This record gives sequence, C-alpha cells and structure tokens, in this order.
Amino acid sequence: MQQESFFNAIRQGDLKEIDKALKENPQLVHIRDQRGSTPLILAAYYDHGAIVTSLLENGARIDDTDGVGNTALMGVCFKGYAGIAEQLMKAGADVNTTNSMGASCLIYAITFNKPEIARLLIAHGADLNIKDARGNTALDHAKMQGFGHLEEILTNK
Repeated sequence: MQQESFFNAIRQGDLKEIDKALKENPQLVHIRDQRGSTPLILAAYYDHGAIVTSLLENGARIDDTDGVGNTALMGVCFKGYAGIAEQLMKAGADVNTTNSMGASCLIYAITFNKPEIARLLIAHGADLNIKDARGNTALDHAKMQGFGHLEEILTNK
C-alpha cells in the first residue's frame, strides 16, 4: 500500500485496510505525511480509537510529534476527544510535553475550553506551572479568556 493510501484509510477510519497494510508492511506505522504527522497523530485527530489501539499495538511511538511539535495527545486536547485522550494517557502518553510554541496539553485543553480533558490531564499529573512561549500558564489562559469554570478546575484540583 502506498503511503497516501494508508493515510487516506486512516482518515476514513478503515481499520480492516490499516491492519492489512500493517501486516504487509509494519514500517508504515512510522511514516509521516507532508505536515510531519504520524499515523497515530492522524488517527487520534480523526477520533478513531480502534485505529489508535491498532497502531499502538503495532509499535507506534506514542509521543512522536508532527512538524510543529504536537503529539497525538495534544491534538485530541484541542479537538476535544476525551475518550482518545484517556486512551493515550493510559497507554503512557506524556501529558507534559510542549510543542514549538511551548504549549502543553493542558494549555490546549484550557485554550479550547475542554474541561473534561483538563480534568483528565490533571488526574494524570499535568504540570499546572508549564508556561508557553509567551510566558502564560494554563491558568493565565483561562483568566484571559474569561473561563471561570476552567479557573476553578485549575485552582481546586
């Protein structure tokens, strides 16, 4: 299977085709698309939990980053896919990784108003003191955006 076809199968959620391709060519689990995304990042971004599981079982590196330093967990933190976020955290994803702008998973969850994911991240040891490239913590982002409900989550953990 060609790389583009493999990525299209991920986008379409075609687990059967993905499993077949990985059986034929196990190295597909580590390829990257034109933006630097891995199959795992893409599967998580499209909310395909079964594909995420298959990729992890086939050796996907959970904390690999895309072209701007985002991990699969970061992607679901701003998309709002709590189920995939929990799946990745249980599989050992680093909740405190930062991207090229210094943003962490928690900063994404707060910035994009995802309280359920913020709670999950905190429960899995997210560092509330990480600052992005502008020197702002997750709490700073909650305050700047007027997200009182998120400020409460961050201060009453």
